[in-house]
Amino acid sequence: MEVEKVESDYRFHLKDAILGMQMLFVAFGALVLVPLIVGLNSSVALFTAGIGTLIFQVCTKGKVPIFLASSFAFIAPMIYGIQNWGIPATMCGLMAAGFLYIILSLLIMYFGVGFVHKIFPPIVTGPVLMTIGLLLVSVGVNMAIGKTGDGAAVLVPYPTAISVSMITLIVAIFVAVSRNKFLSLIPIFSAIIAGYIVSVFFGLIDFSKVVSVP
Repeated sequence: MEVEKVESDYRFHLKDAILGMQMLFVAFGALVLVPLIVGLNSSVALFTAGIGTLIFQVCTKGKVPIFLASSFAFIAPMIYGIQNWGIPATMCGLMAAGFLYIILSLLIMYFGVGFVHKIFPPIVTGPVLMTIGLLLVSVGVNMAIGKTGDGAAVLVPYPTAISVSMITLIVAIFVAVSRNKFLSLIPIFSAIIAGYIVSVFFGLIDFSKVVSVP
């Protein structure tokens, strides 16, 4: 089968860097949260994600502003694997999944993206993504009201937490439906900035350690 090669005339633009920063913040949260949920070392996850991102950028010649991180799709099998067979066996399973990804990438390179769409149409991938999101709803609700992800401890008083989270959510929705084409692409990044500013006014950000650095 003949593969059509498309030459790219890509040029770097500032907006691409902003989109990349949004992906960085989104992926970083997942990158730290997933190891904490399944009981793995988040430092190892950060290191391997950084190496993987550098390899990805070299392979794509910097044309895709993205940061690679942990996948919530693996949370359920990882938790089950660690509980029943331990961390070493689970890591072997993840390594096998990595090799499967490599095989799939080679098939995509040869046959094109239509190969994946035939095996995993939207009717298959859609429910999977919905299931992952629904499984994490309780974590998001607990964090929005000032508790830890599992609801075991209170980190921020409820009135303060719900005020910050609702303002952040409103900003995200407002930007997402904005008529500005570029702004509508960065609702998460805009919400992060708004949430950080609001958190400063509520006294949730401690700058003392930063100020004390010589």
